[in-house]
Amino acid sequence: MKNLGEYISTSSIEEILHKWWGYNEFRPMQREIIESVLSGNDTLALMPTGGGKSLTFQIPALALDGLTIVITPLIALMKDQVDNLRRRGISAVAVHSGMDQHRIEIALDNCAYGDVKMLYLSPERLATEAFRVRLKVMNVSLVVVDEAHCISQWGYDFRPSYLRIAEIREYAPKATFLAVTASATELVAKDIMYRLGFNQGKVLRSSFARPNLQYVVRKDGNKYDQLMRLVRNVEGSGIVYMSTRDECEKLAQKLRDDDISAQFYHAGLPVLERSMRQDEWLSGKTRIMVATNAFGMGIDKSDVRFVVHYTMCDTLEAYYQEAGRAGRDGKRCYALLIYEDGDIARRKQILEGEFPPIDDVKLIYERICNYLQVPIGDAEGVSFAFNIYDFCARERMYAGRVKSALALLEQNGYMTLIDQNDEPAKMMFECSRDTLYSVHAGGSDMDAMLRVILRKYEGLFSRFRPVSELEIAAEAQLSVERVHELMKVLWRMKVIRYIPANNSPLVRFDTERLPIKSLYIAPESYQLRHRLMMERFESIVEYVTSEDRCRSQIIENYFGDKESKECGVCDVCLRKRRGAESQTAVVERIMALLGEAELDIKELTSAMNIAPERVVEVVDKMVASEKISISKYGKLKINN
Repeated sequence: MKNLGEYISTSSIEEILHKWWGYNEFRPMQREIIESVLSGNDTLALMPTGGGKSLTFQIPALALDGLTIVITPLIALMKDQVDNLRRRGISAVAVHSGMDQHRIEIALDNCAYGDVKMLYLSPERLATEAFRVRLKVMNVSLVVVDEAHCISQWGYDFRPSYLRIAEIREYAPKATFLAVTASATELVAKDIMYRLGFNQGKVLRSSFARPNLQYVVRKDGNKYDQLMRLVRNVEGSGIVYMSTRDECEKLAQKLRDDDISAQFYHAGLPVLERSMRQDEWLSGKTRIMVATNAFGMGIDKSDVRFVVHYTMCDTLEAYYQEAGRAGRDGKRCYALLIYEDGDIARRKQILEGEFPPIDDVKLIYERICNYLQVPIGDAEGVSFAFNIYDFCARERMYAGRVKSALALLEQNGYMTLIDQNDEPAKMMFECSRDTLYSVHAGGSDMDAMLRVILRKYEGLFSRFRPVSELEIAAEAQLSVERVHELMKVLWRMKVIRYIPANNSPLVRFDTERLPIKSLYIAPESYQLRHRLMMERFESIVEYVTSEDRCRSQIIENYFGDKESKECGVCDVCLRKRRGAESQTAVVERIMALLGEAELDIKELTSAMNIAPERVVEVVDKMVASEKISISKYGKLKINN
């Protein structure tokens, strides 16, 4: 173990924080994690959603000599973080399956021989020869494993590609490892450290409590009334999560009919439409986003005042992550889950339906191969754009069932579903060159952007051409966000036809396509996945149905915090407090009556205007605590 002083002083850590991010102090647990990493400890950091985990590795990356490798499966977040770092003047690159080989090799060369500080890498890149060759000459000081629960078969999102991460130690034996996750139970945490080969690893657990977040569960057959009660009494923006696209669209329309600014969002919308709706919600133009779980990952909006789950999640991990998008500014916010009779049974039935028999998994494999037109014996290591919803529509299959089958196929080493591709934006002009000179929207920024486009790209008046918004922004001296905004203006004016950068999923073949009779799905992995799925479902059922346990405490206990305290603000805690206040009032009334005269139980209940059984319950407790006693004549009296 190295001393912190060998690397950097505490004051210097704070200087980096202020210089590059403009903050004057760390959030809870950030400093402890940073200091552990800088001291050379392999570290597992358990931090809740929105807890500021990115700074726990970005600050050490700047403090240490050499390169920091960040492994994450979320390509959208990877690109977002790299863009943010570059805007701050920090040298960072990303390498993932959506890039062509030439771009990948340039990026890796810059990491090996240039001055890049941070390399963001998708886990499937680890096994490639292009990466392994350059890793030998990279000066790697820190390896960060984001979403580290993906390495554990006990986790809810196991990915076999994560099992290759520990091999980096062979090429970078002096590198410190930092694993970060917001979704690790105690069993998963131990497995993470084992799989990554931690040497005297250190576990730092941030509290999963959210003191400003009030958890509420309501059982009500009229869910809409419960939603409107919250919407009309709580100001600010919110998210309403539903399970299907059709439900999202119908509820958003119903809210608009009641004069509530609302829009829907799901993966079936065109990319540009999704981007525009997200922008309108982020800016406050739209108050409520009704969405499937396709919405929210990577969204940075700190003033969300409520998150409503109109339908149940399948796991407590998913619920905590989605509910946690409320109140990141630290102000009071609400997480409301509404359910009705039959919801739990229906959700369980859907889950069972999403877990296909092994023969169905093999059939889905064959149909995907045919859909992608991959012949037997071909495609090993090749990735294909894969629109899962188009596939399901053609094959008349349920998307959840296909996703579950793909998870089993990945675990058994056949094919991997990768969340996003990276196709460049494309555009063409719908008007003549002369007409462009009459476009006045956007002012001088628009003029600058159009001049760059006309100079850099030929043939735009006759066909679609790939364009780089990043290059256009740099040459026009505009931000990428401003270029994107101006493109939308031209698209609305029908001056251009515009296809934004495509973020469609990919399927990568980990082996050549096999005939269905040669496909083997290990029964033990099938059974393990099924058992873990049902155990996780039972955890959300307990959260929903509990009438006497603090909601926050259930969540904190689930994630391994056995010392958690009741939050005092969830619906269960408030009900207990009201009950305690009510009992105090009953005790005071009984003491006042008995102070005037000794009474039997019938006389006492007659003198009090509350339910007799409530009086008897309180009297029993008062006798047991020896505040009062019963005389030999059956009268209640105060003990001296």
